[in-house]
Amino acid sequence: MNKIAMKKAREFRRKMRVKRKLKTGPDKPRLCITKSNMNIFVQIIDDSRSHTLVAASTLEKDFPMRNKKNKESAKALGKVVAERALQKGIKRIVFDRNGNIYHGRVKAFADSARESGLEF
Repeated sequence: MNKIAMKKAREFRRKMRVKRKLKTGPDKPRLCITKSNMNIFVQIIDDSRSHTLVAASTLEKDFPMRNKKNKESAKALGKVVAERALQKGIKRIVFDRNGNIYHGRVKAFADSARESGLEF
């Protein structure tokens, strides 16, 4: 197996290890964060219906700190997602860090979402 395939396999195992431990339901949807080098993408997903309830990213036109790859943009995205979720009546969620380490931008996003009213 070459290095790239081994790296992808390790990443997939990390994602599945995290996802396997999550307990979701219709009353507690899953907040999934996906991170690239430049942007962050977030979805709140109802796994019982396989339906996305709320979505946001740093690439949106109305996002204030568009294309910034720092903690401040992650904090701003956390506030945006929390506002949209509270408008839809979603208050309690399960946080799926999607194999990412709870550090840096992921931690800044999670702390901001908690401060804005989401419970997880």
